[in-house]
This record gives sequence, structure tokens and C-alpha cells, in this order.
Amino acid sequence: MRIQLSNHFTYRRLLRFVISPILMMICTSLYSIVDGFFVSNFVGKTPFAAVNLIMPIAMGVGTIGFMIGTGGSAVISKTLGEGKHEQANQYFSMLIYIAVALSLVVSVIGFIFIKPISSSLGATGELLENCIIYGRIIFFSMTAFILQNIFQNFFITAEKPVLSLKISIMAGITNAVLDFLFMAVFHWGIAGAALATALGQLVGGIVPIIYFSKKNDSLLQLTKTKFYGKILLKTCTNGSSEMVTNLSSSFVSIIYNFQLMKIAGENGIAAYGIIMYVNFIFMAIFIGFSIGTAPIIGYHYGAANHDELKSLFRKSIKLIAVSGVVLTLLAEVFAAPLVKIFASYDIELFTMTCHGFRLYSIAFMLMGINVWGSAFFTALNNGIVSATISFLRTLVFQIIVILILPIFFGINGIWLAIVVSELLALFITIIFLIKNKTKYLYA
Repeated sequence: MRIQLSNHFTYRRLLRFVISPILMMICTSLYSIVDGFFVSNFVGKTPFAAVNLIMPIAMGVGTIGFMIGTGGSAVISKTLGEGKHEQANQYFSMLIYIAVALSLVVSVIGFIFIKPISSSLGATGELLENCIIYGRIIFFSMTAFILQNIFQNFFITAEKPVLSLKISIMAGITNAVLDFLFMAVFHWGIAGAALATALGQLVGGIVPIIYFSKKNDSLLQLTKTKFYGKILLKTCTNGSSEMVTNLSSSFVSIIYNFQLMKIAGENGIAAYGIIMYVNFIFMAIFIGFSIGTAPIIGYHYGAANHDELKSLFRKSIKLIAVSGVVLTLLAEVFAAPLVKIFASYDIELFTMTCHGFRLYSIAFMLMGINVWGSAFFTALNNGIVSATISFLRTLVFQIIVILILPIFFGINGIWLAIVVSELLALFITIIFLIKNKTKYLYA
């Protein structure tokens, strides 16, 4: 039976609804992971470092999709909860059309200026050449990547999380198969890695356009619309926290790379890249859960169903807390086999990465509440609180600790920076949750 946003959510029903977005986010994270595996094992350490230098830039631009997707989902699910289905479709359509136009402009700019961007990150010689090749192909498919990020949220709002998962699997399989062909069989090097990722993103971005352009049995469809300035502003405000989160992560990754380059050279950058690939899978669970619960929260907030809102709040907090402990234990136990996937060919790199990941993974115990807390306030259409949590967590706290801790603890300070920043962010998240409970009646 299809689960509707208006349902009462037991633990079982909530888990059934969020499992698809969780798996969808894991599939999406596999793009970078598969690229990293094949580049590291079939192309070499320098191209692998180039991918890790350019990826934060690409992900930073892709935050446009996260902003419109999460912010628009909050607005549209609230509108659906108010019973305004036709208006919800018009808002949805306007946001998609604007996203296409904006992403095309950004793609052209990135394609043209990838060389000076790469140089500013410290790339020279062969590393610079690899950055330019990888970056230009990735920017060619940037519009599809941004749309893919948007539709991951809107499919859930449309009560079609399973369909979103299927499309993500299609895109992921496309990427993985082409990675194998282009690098292991055809030996196209880093260009093959970028091309495989680009084609996977095209599947993830274009198939949803086709689906929503036709009559369907979901809650949303692309229609004729007009410009709603207030809705666009509300979308950007609501989604600013998710944009800040992802944009900050990209910026912070650049700072990590600068610090690691000084302390450990290319090995340090490669080690951080591997940790990020493994981190993507663990983070996907928290992000997927947050994406999955946001439309439900937004719907019941719009419908003024406070009892259901309280129930969702309590259940979500418990599930996230338990998941954090479990994921931290799994990361500690399986650190060596996970790292070996990427660094089995280099014992020095393997040892450095394994040690770094065991320190880094302590943060999984804390970050789930912070990620969900920010998404929770986005769903309540409170973009200011959501953005504040994200801004402090992903940018301010991390920059401070990544610059200070290495002075006292060397490279261990870099690996522990995420733990300290998540702990500081947890205090902020708890304060906001306590302060706003009477305003939104969720506790």
C-alpha cells in the first residue's frame, strides 16, 4: 500500500518511507566512490589527487540543486498540506524552469574558467592538466547534476520515493559500468572517469524531467506557470541551510587539502579523499533520513497536526541517535577493509588513511542529530534557524578547528577537526530545538 504524507507514521511506516531516500542517497554517493576506486587503482595517485581537488568545486556548484530541492520541497509540501494542489504544481514548475536556466549559465562559466580555478587550488604540471580535463567534462553535465539533486527531494514530496530510488540506481549502474569500460577496458584515464560520471548524471537529471512532463499518478506535474518572486525567495531562504552545508563542505575540503598538502603532500590529499569517499556512504544515511522525513514534517506542519508533529519529532530523534552509535562502531570495526578498497597498492597511504578514518569516524555519533536538526527547521519553513545551524556546523566551527588543532596535534588534529566541530554544533542544535518547541509545538 502506498504511504501518503497525510498518514500517521509508526516506527515501521516511517522506516518504510525513509528507506528509499536513504538508499537513493547511498546510490548517489556511489558516483564519487566508484570514480575514486577506478581512478586510484587503474589511473594513478596524481589523477586521483586531481579528482579530489576538483570534486569540492563541482559539489559546491551542485549546491544550487540542494537549495532549490530542499527549500522548494518545504514550500510545496506545506502548500499540499493546505490543500492547494494546483498552486503547488505551479510553484514546482517555476522552480524547475528557473533551475534549468541558472544551471546552464553556471555550467558555461565553470567550463571556461576551470584552468584558473585549478591553478588557484595549487595544481601545477600534470596535476593541473588532469584537473582541467576532469573539470571541463564535469561542468558539461552540471545542469543534469543540479536537476538530479533537486528531484531527489521533489520525488519524495510527490509521494514517489521508490521511483526516485529506481532512477538513482539506473544512474549509479550507468556510472559504474562506464567507469569499468572507460578506465579498465578502454584505458581512457581521467577523461573516462569524468565521462562516466557525466553520463550517469544525465540519466539522473533527464529521466525525472520526462516523468513529470507527462501525466502521472504522483502529487506533482510540470505545468504552465508564472514567476512567483516570494515563493522563489522563500525557497532560497528555506534551502539556504542545505546550500550552506554543501557549499561549506566544499570550501572546508579545500582548506583540508591546503593543510594536508603542507603536512603530508599528495599522500595527505589522497588519504583525505579516501576518507571522504567512505564518509559519503555513512553521511548518506543521515541525509537520506532527513530528506525522507522533511516532506512529512512540512505536510503536518501545514495541516496544523501537532500531535503527529510531536510523534515524528520523538521517533526521529531516537532513530538518529541509535543510528549514530551503530555507524560509529561499524566504522571503527571495518576501517581497514574499507580503506583497502582504495589504497591496497600503497602501504604508506593505507596506514595513514586507516588511522585518520578511525579518528574521523568518532564524529558519526554526533553529526546525525545536527544534520537532521537543520533539515527539521527547513521543513518547518524556518530557514534562518536551519541556516544558522548549518553555517556554524559546516563552516565556522570547522574552519576554526582545522586551522588551530594541527598546530598542537599535527596531522591528528586534521582528522579530529570534524569531531570537535560536530560537538560544538550539537550544543547549538540542542539549544535551538529547546528554544523553539513551544513555537512549533513539536515537543
